[in-house]
Amino acid sequence: MLRHALFIAGHDLRFMLRQWETLLWMFVMPPVFFYFIGTVTGGDGPATTGRGPPLAVQAPANGGLVVEQLVARLEQQGYAVARPATSEELERYDRRLIVPEATTSSTVTESVLAGNQLQVTFERRGDDLAAMLDEVRLNRAIYSVVADLAAIKAADNEVTQAAFDALAAAPRRVTLSVGAAGERREAPPGGFAQAVPGTMVMFTMIILLTSGAIMLVVEREHGLLRRLASAPISRGSLVLGKWLARMALALVQLLFAMVLGSVLFRVDWGQSVPMVFAVLTAWAALNASLALLLGNVARTTAQATGIGILASLVLAALGGCWWPIEITPPWMQGLALALPTGWTMDALHELVSFGYGPATAVPHAAALVAAAAAPGWGGAGDFPYQQLSKPM
Repeated sequence: MLRHALFIAGHDLRFMLRQWETLLWMFVMPPVFFYFIGTVTGGDGPATTGRGPPLAVQAPANGGLVVEQLVARLEQQGYAVARPATSEELERYDRRLIVPEATTSSTVTESVLAGNQLQVTFERRGDDLAAMLDEVRLNRAIYSVVADLAAIKAADNEVTQAAFDALAAAPRRVTLSVGAAGERREAPPGGFAQAVPGTMVMFTMIILLTSGAIMLVVEREHGLLRRLASAPISRGSLVLGKWLARMALALVQLLFAMVLGSVLFRVDWGQSVPMVFAVLTAWAALNASLALLLGNVARTTAQATGIGILASLVLAALGGCWWPIEITPPWMQGLALALPTGWTMDALHELVSFGYGPATAVPHAAALVAAAAAPGWGGAGDFPYQQLSKPM
């Protein structure tokens, strides 16, 4: 029975992988959606530290050590600092920090050391909330330079680069110890951390509920299943082979998406990669069973296509594949946990984004396996008897 099932599965898998529609939706469209959705919703997501657009710093050419220290502190805050040479070039930047000329001394550094106030101006185009964050980071850089200057002068040392380096290397009298106050729970995943898992879950369902189901409809319409019934193959072997072919198709798509997400979009799959793969395998099993059931229920390829695409998009939206379900109202989060897409995405968020251990995803995987058994049994039981009956 198993030998016959594997033969049928291998034949069906090779046939499906030769269809250009299947190849398009397996290997071309997912990367496009990864990039588009991930870029729109935050690029790298919370797990990475994007530098954002450059910060242009306009300062006098003879700014001296104070300006150099300020630029260094800005780079420590994660800014990509640009030094435009002209005012026209400065206007091209959305974020601009302007250090004025010294009025009472020859250099900015000498003016600051003489106790003169230096009015630094920050200009920004765009999001007001992001501007507030910029002001906090800029103030931190500026105040750290002022504090170091005060410490150097208090010790009666000359203000030099060596003095700044020595101060930076000195042991801190006050330290901050940071530790977890309970279970680690970050902000909802965004960017590629959300887009890659969500898109791969959605596309797995779309591919199996269209290509996987349509192939059964075509085989029934052309009498291919009737011809198989005349072969020395048991009905169980045929059903198992059809299911294994769709299961293998889903696993190929999921593995490709995981590798692509890691290499091109720098998605970190966390410390529980085997459990992540177990959850995705259970998800593939559920979709293989649904494809088998839909292929038996649908009477035409148009019905299979329409039902497959509509069901996939609705379940993807409600289950958190399009956006983090954590940002939705409580009633929608509860609804997601009643759907298989919600189980899968919740398990991936806990394992990948929140760093929980493998045990947290065991209930999700078990629920997916149990859910796969129901449509799988229904699909096998409803497999068209008239197509598989032995000819008299």
